[in-house]
Amino acid sequence: MPDTRRHRGPHPRDKTLFAPEKLPLLHKAVSDYAWLLGRGYAAKSALELVGNRYSLHERQRKAVMRATCSAQARKERNSREVASIAGQHIWLDGYNVLTTIEAALSGGLIVQSYDGCYRDIASLHGTFHSVEETIPAIEIVGQFLAMQGAAQAIWLLDSPVSNSGRLKTLLRETAVKHQWNWDIELAFNPDARLKETTEIIATADGVILDNCNQWFNLARCVIDVAVPDAWIINLEELEE
Repeated sequence: MPDTRRHRGPHPRDKTLFAPEKLPLLHKAVSDYAWLLGRGYAAKSALELVGNRYSLHERQRKAVMRATCSAQARKERNSREVASIAGQHIWLDGYNVLTTIEAALSGGLIVQSYDGCYRDIASLHGTFHSVEETIPAIEIVGQFLAMQGAAQAIWLLDSPVSNSGRLKTLLRETAVKHQWNWDIELAFNPDARLKETTEIIATADGVILDNCNQWFNLARCVIDVAVPDAWIINLEELEE
């Protein structure tokens, strides 16, 4: 069945599943999950233990999973985070950055995670479908990068994802329109490129953050500046 969504907004049950009264439970789940990860438990097994203990819905489990890493991973990620991209080349994990900002613009749930990143809980499922927020999301990323004085943005898009070519064209047209110094590449394995480069990267993908040289928290910075009314639940601080 084709994807006919016009927005990357909230699931119909999200307002109930992530209501304010649910947050203490989610904080406990994140804390327990981080504890298990820090002691070598496999992520899938640990999530099942935590999800069953707190009777979490599938979407709550997904939020807990995306919000959490071990304390050691958090420390190491934070040590490689940079505060400025002025004069720098920045490599963007294109879909990771763009879909999070699209979700924020459309009122979708954004999770403020243990490592400080903002993450959505949507999935592409191998196909990118442009929504009404796609062009505005590209625009505000570009405006932010220009405001911060980035020398160049290199967007990496997963070539196996359907419609990557169309998104590449849209990004190029937007860059030309505003005279932004962007390079847009289709890559079979963007993750490997992002791990290997010594330049600054932008992603919230935990596996990449655990293996990169340096990174900038782009999606969070853009949302904080340009989407002040975004729906954000804070799971950054763990329960004691």
